[in-house]
Amino acid sequence: MGTGRLEAFSDGVLAIIITIMVLEMKVPHDASLAALWSLWPVFLSYILSFVYLGIYWNNHHHLLHTTQRVSGAILWANLHLLFWLSLVPFVTGWMGENHFASAPTAFYGIVLLMAAIAYWILQQAIMAEQGRDSLLAVAIGNDLKGKLSPLLYAIAIPSAFFNQWIAGAVYVVVALMWLIPDRRIERVIAEHGNGPDHK
Repeated sequence: MGTGRLEAFSDGVLAIIITIMVLEMKVPHDASLAALWSLWPVFLSYILSFVYLGIYWNNHHHLLHTTQRVSGAILWANLHLLFWLSLVPFVTGWMGENHFASAPTAFYGIVLLMAAIAYWILQQAIMAEQGRDSLLAVAIGNDLKGKLSPLLYAIAIPSAFFNQWIAGAVYVVVALMWLIPDRRIERVIAEHGNGPDHK
């Protein structure tokens, strides 16, 4: 099958995840600015998670644009990715409500690490189906950013128990690394036309 339904389903799930995340932000019962200021950890964790979900949505779109066929393995790999992303609202709320305490900050990193691994598995499933000379395989090459991100998460997770701000800074650095859409895929698609007809 083509990727149209898979992409539509994934877009819907990500939209729901973002909606749940924003609904978890409780409105202060006090109308003062001080009451609003007390929510800064919640809002900061929301911004970080929103950026991460935006990055996954953007790169997932690029990923599927290189995909010609969807197999059962790709469907399950995609669900595996969505499972870890669906935990983002929980860890975001836990971390924000507890002012970036060590355990929630570390667990936030664990979810990010597992999502990164799940994204890598999805890439591998697509390349196994499309072939090692596919557009995706050519585009990602040695995938330096893809290898560096899990390593940084693995450093940040234990760091949270010594200094949670170091862990938070690492999460921000990884997000900044991926904030720009994946130009490798855009470049390969431009060189080979508009990509496969995946609708």
